[in-house]
Amino acid sequence: MADQQQYFLKWNDFQTNMVTSFRHLRNEKSFTDVTLACEGQTCKAHKMVLSACSPYFKSLLEENPSKHPIIILKDVSYNHLQAILEFMYAGEVNVSQEQLPTFLKTADRLKVKGLAETPTNIKREG
Repeated sequence: MADQQQYFLKWNDFQTNMVTSFRHLRNEKSFTDVTLACEGQTCKAHKMVLSACSPYFKSLLEENPSKHPIIILKDVSYNHLQAILEFMYAGEVNVSQEQLPTFLKTADRLKVKGLAETPTNIKREG
């Protein structure tokens, strides 16, 4: 049997499409399978996104399998949670200078990739 020629197929806008799709799924609350709670308020999210963006959430979700868990986050502000989710789904977020230190501390506690590891990636917008 002769070797068959292989073709490399690439979706040029794959990353852009995925970010747009994740954002849309979050905004529409489509297929959400986890609820995050803090300060008496809740946010719906996707286990896959949380796990991909945070070893803390990945470990928590793996160790406690449940169809639709509710994760209660102690000492996390609701505004910070919303901003962290925006960062996870879009890869970027705007945070005020006054909120930045506590936001980064929260992101570090939740081990959010891109925020917990290298806070030198912060870009100022004027």
